[in-house]
Amino acid sequence: MDLILKEIKDGIGVLTLNNPARRNALSLELCDAIAAALNDFETKKIPVIIIRAGKDAKVWSAGHDITQLPKVHHDPLAYDSPMEVAFRKIQSYPGPVIAMIQGSVWGGATDLAVTCDLAVGDETATFAITPVKMGLPYNASGIMHFINRVGSNIAKEMFFTAEPVKAERAYHFGILNHLISSKEIETFTFALARTIAGNSPLAVSVIKEQFRILAEAHPISPEAFERIQALRRKVYNSGDYEEGIKAFMEKRKPQFKGE
Repeated sequence: MDLILKEIKDGIGVLTLNNPARRNALSLELCDAIAAALNDFETKKIPVIIIRAGKDAKVWSAGHDITQLPKVHHDPLAYDSPMEVAFRKIQSYPGPVIAMIQGSVWGGATDLAVTCDLAVGDETATFAITPVKMGLPYNASGIMHFINRVGSNIAKEMFFTAEPVKAERAYHFGILNHLISSKEIETFTFALARTIAGNSPLAVSVIKEQFRILAEAHPISPEAFERIQALRRKVYNSGDYEEGIKAFMEKRKPQFKGE
């Protein structure tokens, strides 16, 4: 079974997450498929991309496939990991990528949603960023995705609580550009994509790249960067991280000790 369904509809590229048995978890293979599909669409000069789950999905994506997380002593969100490669491909794609969201969005999939240029959701959409439930150290680039989208105070609340944010609040936060009823979301999202595609693709591409450069223009000293890396190593080498993965596999609540 293809983990991603790829089609071109009215000149718009559509990527449908297609692993409902695993709740569209962002496995290594699925993330590789996203990056490969975007490369293909770029070759074909498709101006706008929509990433979606199946129609009326209950879960848009369950986030990182926990069964594939590395054990302690290895960075679970390394720069060259397939999920990070896929996210960077979305950011560098020379045209807007729109997340069309129905159902719940968990963990790294929430990062995927805020990494997309625009997001349209219906009343069933919820968003939770959950690394603290796993004892997982999130990476700096992922945290910046949230700060750039919702600001640091909301980003802190989402990361510290790991609680789902419902659709209406997500719209007010800025996670969603539009909150549309489930009956109308598909029609609305494709109309939005066609409106964008009707503009100069070169101008849109250049403006998107300017947004990316300016959003990432946060100077950081080598010492500060090394401290961030040391802080993250402290977590993914910890007993809490090991316990978080073990508890998930055993379907029980983790017993964190803070060490």
